Amino acid sequence: MRASCQCGSLSATIEDSVEALVVACHCIDCQKRSGSPFGAIAYFPTEAVAIRGEAREHTRPTDNGNTFTTGFCPACGSTVYGLASKHPGITGITVGTIADPTFPAPVRSIYEQRRHHWVELPDTIDGFVRGPEGPRCR
Repeated sequence: MRASCQCGSLSATIEDSVEALVVACHCIDCQKRSGSPFGAIAYFPTEAVAIRGEAREHTRPTDNGNTFTTGFCPACGSTVYGLASKHPGITGITVGTIADPTFPAPVRSIYEQRRHHWVELPDTIDGFVRGPEGPRCR
């Protein structure tokens, strides 16, 4: 499996045999990072992911005192990967950069307190007010 930025300068190759944990996040930071009403990231074991090309990184604090780092292409600006300090052995790849309409749907939706009222998700996706450690909203 391959993911890449718009211009193709930054890419990720993911081993095909590895299953993804796909999460939709509606927090303000993911909205701003993605330029859309939510961000969707597929998480894989770090050893199953190979990043190639030049990346710039932006690290921000999270609500629970950790950090989240996004890696983006310095030429076109596409975010390709994310790293959560809370989960050091996992690398997230933005679902849009995989560009596969058959890619699995999210299994979890977080920060639904910030979800745009017109965004509807299937009832099969677990929803949380904030993070998965907190209360469910559906």
